[in-house]
Amino acid sequence: MDSSSESSSMTQGLRIVRLVADREKWGRRLLGVSQLASELDLEQSRVSRLTQELCDLGLLERVERGPFRTGPRFFALADSLNSGWVRDSRTELETLVATFGLRFRISVRDGFRVILLRASTNDALPGSFVKPGMVTPVWCTGSGRALLWDHEQSTINDLLSEVSFIGVGGPGAAHSPAEVFELMDRDRPRGFIVAAEEFEHGIYELAVPVRNAEGTILAALSVLGARNAIEPIAKRIAKAMAEAAGRLGPCDLSARDDAGHEGIPS
Repeated sequence: MDSSSESSSMTQGLRIVRLVADREKWGRRLLGVSQLASELDLEQSRVSRLTQELCDLGLLERVERGPFRTGPRFFALADSLNSGWVRDSRTELETLVATFGLRFRISVRDGFRVILLRASTNDALPGSFVKPGMVTPVWCTGSGRALLWDHEQSTINDLLSEVSFIGVGGPGAAHSPAEVFELMDRDRPRGFIVAAEEFEHGIYELAVPVRNAEGTILAALSVLGARNAIEPIAKRIAKAMAEAAGRLGPCDLSARDDAGHEGIPS
């Protein structure tokens, strides 16, 4: 194969990976070979060959000839590019796991969506749907509401003005921007978010914001588990998470590139 053919294959392969990753990120229907070929205006036979090669490399994965998802190697490569607080969050998460035996996560916000950035090893087991890139709502998760910590009511109203609350979340979920703000008002005095069955039945979640050295919220650090495992020691867990967040946030300055850009968007 000549260099121009190799370049073409690489470019097309990257287009496939980007399309799969974007659809997964935004919670859109995942695609198989024929749909990918149609979306990218490529021959189906070529897409079939390229996706097989991408699966062999671990950049994509496919279960029982179903639609394609991003594979473990995709996230390993992304992780290798991270620096500063993102890199250090692995140690902080595992330290919290060793102390409390619960599931911990680092998440960031993209509009009214929360994107999982990193999960503790006991939360992201093989075959689990929990993995980096997973998207959840901002209004009915502990991590999401921690990311809204500094928002005024008018800002929350604008952010959630076109959101459909119907059928989303667990029994404790808010059903309007006003209810989201009421929950925020309730939680701010204690210094951490408590989300009791807001997203999933039976799941209790605590969360705190992670701030950079300038005070801007970068991410949310959260813990999930059964109510009886978290509620009796909620203040102790929240204190440990706040301390971990305090160690992570100032590291953000080291994540800037030479041009002064942030390594990970808030």
